[in-house]
Amino acid sequence: MGNITKDLADTVSNGGVKVAYGDPINIDGNTIVPVAFNSFGFGGGDAASDDENNLGSGGGGGGMSVPIGAYITRNGDTRFEPNLVVLLAVAIPFVCVAGWSASRIIKALKR
Repeated sequence: MGNITKDLADTVSNGGVKVAYGDPINIDGNTIVPVAFNSFGFGGGDAASDDENNLGSGGGGGGMSVPIGAYITRNGDTRFEPNLVVLLAVAIPFVCVAGWSASRIIKALKR
């Protein structure tokens, strides 16, 4: 079990910048470098029982990647352009929670 866990950790840690930034793409003289937020998680377990000599082990992992935008170079000028769909997907729940919290605070202050 220890070797598998170490191999997974080495694989993920070797990604580094390559995982967050994609390969540059040239389209019509413009260079686009995609940018993503990446997260990985792994776990493992091991169990043994002396009563019946039952042995067990297990593990799992998962990851996600969210495209947050791209660096675009046009005519020698480079700027970051965010992915508006992801920005809205993050902003809408945040605004809802902030509104709910504000309404609770106002109700508490009125008492």
